[in-house]
Amino acid sequence: MKTLGIYLTIALTFTGLGCNGKRTEGASSNDGSENAQTLSERIIGDFHADSAYEHIARQVGFGPRVPGSEGHKACRDYIIRTLAAYAADTIIVQDAEVTAFTGEVLPITNILASYKPGESRRILLAAHWDTRPWADMESSEDSRNRPIPGANDGGSGVGVLLEIARNFQLRDPEVGVDLLFVDAEDYGNSAGFGDKTDTWCLGTQYWVDHMPYANGAVRPVYGILLDMVGGRNARFHQEMFSLEYAPNVTAKIWAEAASLGYGNIFINSPGGAVTDDHIFLSRAGIPTADIIETINEETANFPPTWHTHEDRLENIDKKSLEAVGRTVLNVVYKEKSK
Repeated sequence: MKTLGIYLTIALTFTGLGCNGKRTEGASSNDGSENAQTLSERIIGDFHADSAYEHIARQVGFGPRVPGSEGHKACRDYIIRTLAAYAADTIIVQDAEVTAFTGEVLPITNILASYKPGESRRILLAAHWDTRPWADMESSEDSRNRPIPGANDGGSGVGVLLEIARNFQLRDPEVGVDLLFVDAEDYGNSAGFGDKTDTWCLGTQYWVDHMPYANGAVRPVYGILLDMVGGRNARFHQEMFSLEYAPNVTAKIWAEAASLGYGNIFINSPGGAVTDDHIFLSRAGIPTADIIETINEETANFPPTWHTHEDRLENIDKKSLEAVGRTVLNVVYKEKSK
């Protein structure tokens, strides 16, 4: 990822409001100070931030996961193997080739793991697993031309989803859940001006054109995208395209976070507008909200490690992983089959 627009005037005007002009649910007066025992009783499942962190460590250990690289191949196999170990009911491995804006033909793999595939009500949880082939935000040309480690941007969302998959092995959700790991998200064009949206999220664009929901299979009713969810002291504002395409989903997530005592991490006000996988999922008929940090306290933008060689394991914050993982798991476990 990505491109980001921080629309301060809009954000100030609509702080606390959904796109329909109504105040979103879960306005956070909860600063995390509630009784710990009371909060623990609200937590559903057994999300362990340490386990998510270890999944990130394994990915980083493979090196950059740029499509076509050895690290990319090793990570592909690791994700598939882990999902199988966590008893996914079905695993669809979608190998393909896509053409990047550079003209390069990229070998990609999208991975879909389904739990309770026969359920008529489904939710999609997604993350990209590739890493940026260039470090755009580095100051020196030599540094910019080397791929980033991708602990947060690429690794963190995958780590959280794999730990969620472990939970599904222990306790079935009532609804069906599809875990989607998309490729080639981060191969986009960040130079110059104009709309470069279609140069990003190449794996997701391919997936929506070849979705495995044909022949009467039921599509997910909504999606949640996890991207850069492991930054230090992360604060997640409500991403603008999420408010446009999936306001009810966004409200549901942020209200659940507040109920768990994470209102100081999930900030109930608009953030930036990000070119990310959720745009293409939403346009394909699966309204999807993006959990992503867009107003970092230090940068007023993405996290300071974004597209740099500082996007390393040492800069992953387990508190951020815990807040996101527990919130998403609670949202899923509270869904009822219809």
